[in-house]
This record gives sequence, structure tokens and C-alpha cells, in this order.
Amino acid sequence: VQLQASGGGLVQAGASLRLSCAASGLAFSTYAMGWFRQAPGKEREFVAAISRSGVSKYYVDSVKDRFAISRDNTKNTVYLQMNSLKPDDTAVYYCAAPSSRFILQPRSAYDIGAWGQGTLVTVSS
Repeated sequence: VQLQASGGGLVQAGASLRLSCAASGLAFSTYAMGWFRQAPGKEREFVAAISRSGVSKYYVDSVKDRFAISRDNTKNTVYLQMNSLKPDDTAVYYCAAPSSRFILQPRSAYDIGAWGQGTLVTVSS
């Protein structure tokens, strides 16, 4: 399984970014997908997850109403649209595939079987 994340960068507070993650080596449409992030000196934390079909979406409270996860199963790609970015959103963002297609809400690092390489998002104040 390979997950290739892109779209990070340096932005000012209030700006938007869209992260993309292209997946290969798995039956993409049969897996829920997730995004996690790790800020300097902190543990990796769950950000968002999306069901196989894209209908169900889950977010950590701190990003609700600002971030939106989506997927395109025809392109084997999952996205994270990030709006109204804050300095606290600064982190390396990782896309993630669960270790089993039966994990429908991959919210814990223990659920994850494959990680992307990470893309850095830096939000300046």
C-alpha cells in the first residue's frame, strides 16, 4: 500500500489549503480513510475520517465546521479541505488507511495499517 500526500504549505491564519492523498496497492473503495496530524512535540492525533462511500464523515471537535474530508473513488484519492486555518493547526498531516476494510471509523492510530509520508502545514499568525 502506498499513500502519497500533497498540498501542504505555509499560509497565514484564516487562509485555506486542500490536501490530497493518492492511494495505490489497495482496493480503495472498500476502505474507510482518515487524516491524522502531528504537531511538534505532540502525539499524532486523529483529524478526520470518511466511510467507504463517502457518505459518513467524522471529525475531531477542534476542526469541525472548518475542515471537510472527501474522496473520489474513481481517482483513488482522499482530500482534506482546510478553511479558516489557525496557528494551532500547524502540523505534519498524514493520510491513513486502516489495517482492515472492516474498520469503518479509523480514529485511532492503532486502527491504521498504512501511513502516507506526511505533508507539512504551517499557519502563521
